[in-house]
Amino acid sequence: MKLLHVGVLACLLGLAGCSGSGAEGQDVPPAGALDHLVRPASDNTALAAPAGFKPTPDIVTRTYDVPPQALYAAVTKLAEGSPRTFKLVRYDELREAAYVSRSRVFNFPDTIEVKVSGKDNASTLVIYSASKYGSSDFGVNRKRVEAWLAQLDADLK
Repeated sequence: MKLLHVGVLACLLGLAGCSGSGAEGQDVPPAGALDHLVRPASDNTALAAPAGFKPTPDIVTRTYDVPPQALYAAVTKLAEGSPRTFKLVRYDELREAAYVSRSRVFNFPDTIEVKVSGKDNASTLVIYSASKYGSSDFGVNRKRVEAWLAQLDADLK
């Protein structure tokens, strides 16, 4: 309920990001941002990354048996085809991208960052999804990350 009150207040006050559309009004993460990720103490983020990644991921991702560029193409296609999800920035040469996904009812913005690494036919993936408002997201970010991972597995078969 706390998140609902914060979001409604944000929209009523016209806070940047909540009243915008698409990726409008959202901070653009710099290239390499996931290499220096510091997660907040709040319960409104989800991180999927390979074993050994710091900070410790909520979901450990597998090594994909495809070239890094193919995995990056698959994850950016998935992100850009997701409902209410908009491109914020892409650093294609680094295989990094960030997106904004907006909630259906209150237009809350969540930021999703992705990074693909690897070489030859061994690729790894990091996905970090975080809410901009509130201290809890009721598991929305984790569900999104799990859904994206499942869809990638289906797309890459």
